[in-house]
Amino acid sequence: MSWVFLRDLLSGVNKYSTGIGRIWVAVVFLFRLLVYVAAAENIWKHEHDEFECIVKAPGCENVCFDHFFPVSHIRLWALQLIMVSTPSLLVVFHVAYRENREKHHNQKLYKNPGKIDGGLLCTYFISLILKTGLEIFFLVLFYKLYNGFKIPRLVKCDIKPCPNTVDCYISKPTEKMIFLYFLVATSCLCIALNLSELSYLMFKYSIKCYLKRHVKNQQ
Repeated sequence: MSWVFLRDLLSGVNKYSTGIGRIWVAVVFLFRLLVYVAAAENIWKHEHDEFECIVKAPGCENVCFDHFFPVSHIRLWALQLIMVSTPSLLVVFHVAYRENREKHHNQKLYKNPGKIDGGLLCTYFISLILKTGLEIFFLVLFYKLYNGFKIPRLVKCDIKPCPNTVDCYISKPTEKMIFLYFLVATSCLCIALNLSELSYLMFKYSIKCYLKRHVKNQQ
């Protein structure tokens, strides 16, 4: 899978982000995207082939694997990366709209098209809320699909066409568990960064409005 688009998107968003937003971009790029491409993808690459059940009844192993792993961890992680990065396109599109508007009118309409103020501030708020909501959604989805953030060494399966309760073994459970914890930790860190940036912008905007009102009253 090519991640060039996501890399370019994060690079573009970095230009219009606050200091906290740039930290978020760095975390997503270094600790999530690069870790995924360099290591995690290879760990889950042959998870179905390395899933072994004691009884070799036709179809039993496939059914048990599908039951305990309804969605591949690594594919769900990839979907999460794409989804939580996509709301940042709203900011990029809004800046592009400002720039095209200036070209269309052939005059300077904004002091800086990429400055977070006015309508762009609202767009930035929406993107932060969407990113936070999607991070929380995927964490809950992981927890519900796999009954917690854990990778068992042994799973017992009694689903047809298995003739009885069958012991099935997951390959490299400890290594997969480490990366699963890393996934959860980086997601929580990104949620904390998004909430911090949201709080910072709200505080900054509130102070700005208060100062404007105060100056207006003084005049």
